[in-house]
Amino acid sequence: MNDYYAMLEVPPTATAAEIRRAYRRLARKYHPDLNKQVSDRADSDLRIKRLNEAYATLSDPIKRAAYDSLRQKQSRPRPQPKEPQMTWTEGFIGFVQELKKALNEE
Repeated sequence: MNDYYAMLEVPPTATAAEIRRAYRRLARKYHPDLNKQVSDRADSDLRIKRLNEAYATLSDPIKRAAYDSLRQKQSRPRPQPKEPQMTWTEGFIGFVQELKKALNEE
């Protein structure tokens, strides 16, 4: 999943105005028609498309909430399967059984 906040160089707590300002700054910086020094036009076009996608998502409050929710779900660690729990008595009985097996094998 693309990190739209990193693409726009803003923190996840950025306001709508900060997002708009960052988008406009980066669009002017990387747009091939405005920046003639860009050597690779295909790379520049791809970067502009990604900036547009990031801005479209983060500028709409509903899309941003959905994106943040998905981002948060992916950053959470997945729950590990729990080991079976046993009582002290069950553990002691199992230990004695394993000890008897070991003694019989010798």
